[in-house]
Amino acid sequence: MAIEPIEQTEAGQSGYRWYQKAAAVLYAFFCFEIGVLLILLPWLDVWDHNYFARLAARWPEVWTSPYLRGAVSGLGVVNIAISFIEVFRLRRFSRRR
Repeated sequence: MAIEPIEQTEAGQSGYRWYQKAAAVLYAFFCFEIGVLLILLPWLDVWDHNYFARLAARWPEVWTSPYLRGAVSGLGVVNIAISFIEVFRLRRFSRRR
């Protein structure tokens, strides 16, 4: 998610708008929350009792497999890593003098 500055000011500093800064913070927060959800949800009891696990006869075996749960948790770790990268990228909004 690359955010380009709208215009250059007279002093040569980038003119980021407030909504661009807010969007970057919300994106980092959203990635972190989705990551935590994806890490925790496969290991809770709610995971076993849902609509998708009962669609086909063999799906409960796959749905409750520790390999699938680990893969979903791995996606959560990737989301948390993305959120930390985005937090460190928030430095682009700081003014350098």
